Amino acid sequence: MTRQFHEHQHDEMVHSHEHVHIVHHVKGGVGGEVEHLVAVHTHEHNHPAVSHAHAPHENPQREHEHEGHIHDHAHPSAS
Repeated sequence: MTRQFHEHQHDEMVHSHEHVHIVHHVKGGVGGEVEHLVAVHTHEHNHPAVSHAHAPHENPQREHEHEGHIHDHAHPSAS
């Protein structure tokens, strides 16, 4: 089955949802072992307007919550 990608525009938006961060913690030791620590928080942030193409969403809100994206934590509502 071939999925069609559709060019479309998302308007800028400000919203809140849970963010999950993975932190690399160097444990030290002979091999310089690293472990992954998880940090979770919620704050208001924005997304600028964007034009792009991808396979159609089945559940846009749920999918967004599981996609990786970057925010400026010093200015979360303006990044």
